[in-house]
Amino acid sequence: MTVGIAWVLGGGSGIGRGAAVSLAVSAELVVVSGRRVDELQRTVDAVHAAGGRAVALPVDVADEAAVAQAAEIIGADHGPVRTLVYSAGTNVRNRFWDDTSPRDFARVVDINLTGAVRAIHAVLPAMRREGDGLVVLVSSWAGWRFAPGVGAGYSTSKTAMGALAETVNAQERLHGIRATHFCPGEVATEILDTRPNPPSADERARMLTADDVGDAIRWIAELPPRICVNEIVFTPTSNTSYA
Repeated sequence: MTVGIAWVLGGGSGIGRGAAVSLAVSAELVVVSGRRVDELQRTVDAVHAAGGRAVALPVDVADEAAVAQAAEIIGADHGPVRTLVYSAGTNVRNRFWDDTSPRDFARVVDINLTGAVRAIHAVLPAMRREGDGLVVLVSSWAGWRFAPGVGAGYSTSKTAMGALAETVNAQERLHGIRATHFCPGEVATEILDTRPNPPSADERARMLTADDVGDAIRWIAELPPRICVNEIVFTPTSNTSYA
């Protein structure tokens, strides 16, 4: 089943790139957004190599006007967004109460959570008109079960994404719009470098890959519109959260 026009925010690397490449096989077009133009182009090239169509549309998810304008551009140039994947996310090294600041906390929450609000708000009008739409909010194991090592800002923002997805499902269900709180365990992406003690190469080799996660997102996107995957949690077998 086609996933229509897919818009992947945070599409320049990591899970966003994995999702974009995986969606290439079933999307009419994948629009990848983020701040780093060179990385976005690498994702576009990877989608093309996978046999799909893609364009890059740089946008800063912290800029409400820019996100709204990007959605308008997509609609005018390509058609309404049917599948929104919000994969933009960040964390900080100084994430604990003895070394963090309200500014650090606000920055993490703004990118991880409020950016998702901006994106959802931008695509909902067209989804309502079409009577169909999917929102995949890339959260974390830490958004499903408390993980003390991720810090206050990350834990708060990812946990709140579950409630955000539920508001979409509760309020937009009769418009054919559904949302997934998507909670992967450890994934070997560059955000791991923001940890106070980044994992080793051997540790990363046991984690999920961005392609693993991208394939799961595609599976959700390809389901019939009558099915809502409210929440999904999956981890590497070596899940260190149990350690």
